[in-house]
Amino acid sequence: MTINTSVETTTGPRDLEVLYAAPPADGDKPPVLFVHGLGHAAWCWTDWMLEAARAGHPAYALSLRGHGGSGGSLRSASLGTYVDDVVHVAATLPRRAVLVGHSMGGLVVQKALARYGAAAGVLVAPVPAHPAIGSLLAIARRHPLDAARMIAGGSLPLRPEYLVNQLPEDAARRVSARCGKESSVAQYQLLLHRPSSAPRASAPVLVLATPDDALVPITDVRRTARRYGAELREFPGMGHDLMLDGSWAGPARAMLDWLAARASR
Repeated sequence: MTINTSVETTTGPRDLEVLYAAPPADGDKPPVLFVHGLGHAAWCWTDWMLEAARAGHPAYALSLRGHGGSGGSLRSASLGTYVDDVVHVAATLPRRAVLVGHSMGGLVVQKALARYGAAAGVLVAPVPAHPAIGSLLAIARRHPLDAARMIAGGSLPLRPEYLVNQLPEDAARRVSARCGKESSVAQYQLLLHRPSSAPRASAPVLVLATPDDALVPITDVRRTARRYGAELREFPGMGHDLMLDGSWAGPARAMLDWLAARASR
């Protein structure tokens, strides 16, 4: 049976753009709040939102301040203000939410889990719990000028080859073209941050990643999974943007199956 659902755009607290996909019927499954990564916005989660809604979860995705349709300025944005955005939106939801974060958003979610009693956390190709020097080195090996640009305070150019491995060339370029700039302060903090405190209420954590990630070394992701005692699922052949690459349904289904298994315990 095909369940029709759609994504709506609303305005959340602090003039933040929030996308919403309603489940086909009211239930008791926790809402899922998706948090994008560096230079992305809420739009990147559309496919996963629809899958979550079809599985019965109210699905939300926010654009962090200065991204997408959200207000605010990148000039003054930092990891701390991004965490504030996530916690404020999560606090408006009807039940304790599952926080899902990709890349930089994965680090934001790690920090939000220390402040907000989430039902669970899902880290998707996350910036690691420790400083992301490995990512800077990975960028420098491919495009030394991109690494130099980041160090100088410019936004990392989100090239197609950084993001996806499975899409046709024209589709990969469209993904790259939708991405925008990032806060220079937040980019520096990825390289300098301290590990977050443990999740409040001992929220369980799942980590989804690919060993073929061009931006976050898989060794760093595995180390982060061990820190949280998290189950780690790897998807070989995919690029950094697990929610946008050709086989996006695989990690989305792994997330939903994990949530369902925990609910049945």
